Amino acid sequence: QVQLVESGGGLVQAGGSLRLSCAASGSIFSINAMGWYCQAPGKQRDLVAAITSGGRINYADSVKGRFTISRDNAKNTVYLQMNSLKPEDTAVYYCNLKGTYYSGTYLRDFASWGQGTQVTVSS
Repeated sequence: QVQLVESGGGLVQAGGSLRLSCAASGSIFSINAMGWYCQAPGKQRDLVAAITSGGRINYADSVKGRFTISRDNAKNTVYLQMNSLKPEDTAVYYCNLKGTYYSGTYLRDFASWGQGTQVTVSS
């Protein structure tokens, strides 16, 4: 199938920056949509940012102007540049990719989640 590996989380002071990466591997034919979600303790998992294969992007209102999502199609990787971080951004961040992969002679759809990476912003 398709595996995702996230990196880049950590502890940062308010106002600081972090860059998250999510690399996909496997028998990938195409990736149609890539997104980042966050989940704080006791809360649901919410969309932070998403980008389609056509380059269409949308952001949660809370991160507009501070976060930037981008993708490297050649590397099957999606990034989240997080600037001007606030304590309320503290959460586990998950990437999610949707696309198609080779399964024998067939193409099958996939929707995979990364393992999650902790982002902690101190005040």
